[in-house]
Amino acid sequence: MAHFAELDENNVVTRVIVVSNRELINPHNNVEEEVLGIAFCKKLYGGNWIQASYNKTIRKHYPGSGWSYDSVRDVFVPPKPYDSWVLNESTILWEPPITQPELTEEQVGIDAFYEWDEDAYQTDNTTGWVLNTSRR
Repeated sequence: MAHFAELDENNVVTRVIVVSNRELINPHNNVEEEVLGIAFCKKLYGGNWIQASYNKTIRKHYPGSGWSYDSVRDVFVPPKPYDSWVLNESTILWEPPITQPELTEEQVGIDAFYEWDEDAYQTDNTTGWVLNTSRR
């Protein structure tokens, strides 16, 4: 099965659909072609489409609604979780400006975890990770 993402006017993914691989086969050379899948999607639904890959073999990530397509990098980019986070150009994932602290054995034992607090970071850019000790 092939996957295609519909993009809005800002290249934001609005949905991802599954298309039979046979819709991508060029009858002249028996080779799958993205352009045929795009034409199939446009014929059924209209809109702007691009192929995605569930196993991430093209365009770096399998997108979901709200992801963006970056045509310069030819990759899908997840939504930015916080204003202060920076895109890692290698992984195409957002990273915090401060490394998340390691949990101690005691913290692991009580199911504690760290959460990002953007307000804390904006107030003091040496902080940002907050230990949460409440049960999930």
